[in-house]
Amino acid sequence: MEKLRPCIAEFIGTFALIFVGIGAIKTAGHDVLAVALAHGLTIGAFASATMHISGGQLNPAVTLGVLCGGHMTVPDAIRYWIAQLLGGIAAAWICLGLFARDVVVTGTPQLAIDLTPAQGILVEAILTFFLVFVVYGTAVDQRAPRLAGLVIGATITLDILFGGPLTGAAMNPARVFGPALVAGFWKAHYVYWLGPLIGGALGGFVYRIFMERTPEAIAVESR
Repeated sequence: MEKLRPCIAEFIGTFALIFVGIGAIKTAGHDVLAVALAHGLTIGAFASATMHISGGQLNPAVTLGVLCGGHMTVPDAIRYWIAQLLGGIAAAWICLGLFARDVVVTGTPQLAIDLTPAQGILVEAILTFFLVFVVYGTAVDQRAPRLAGLVIGATITLDILFGGPLTGAAMNPARVFGPALVAGFWKAHYVYWLGPLIGGALGGFVYRIFMERTPEAIAVESR
């Protein structure tokens, strides 16, 4: 149960993000602010609710960043990835039953017409780097002020305000994989794996190397 509980939390949180995300895009359409707030508030709520259970990652790219920063084991990361992807698939299936396939397709992040896949990967990598850096600075680092859910949700919101019109600002492979699988819509799908995973890994490495205090540094400071 100790290993299952965090996975259930990750499943529920990721399910909520994708369920609300698809629904918000259906109702709000091209209102980027409304879509950004829907995603940001959902992450803020469910990251806070699951922080003490699983760390409130809700995103394979964040999990990779935590793994690369040395704060997670590979077996735990694999369990989280499975739970997150299953949460995304389940949410998309229910949305398919509630709405129609074209709604799920519309709710799947896509590249702007004038954006190349390479540019899309760069945008997703930078936005995900921001997200993982904030996750470290507010949730992972033991020195962090305990405002993680609120600040992580705000980061999702600001990332979507910038990147929503460009790539959909997924920052999360599960956010794209679930709807893509259910709707059979795979256009430029690799962008939403490469970009977030590159950005997530860099976020974890950069924070660990340049921001976190190592045990050796702590020992020196305490002398």
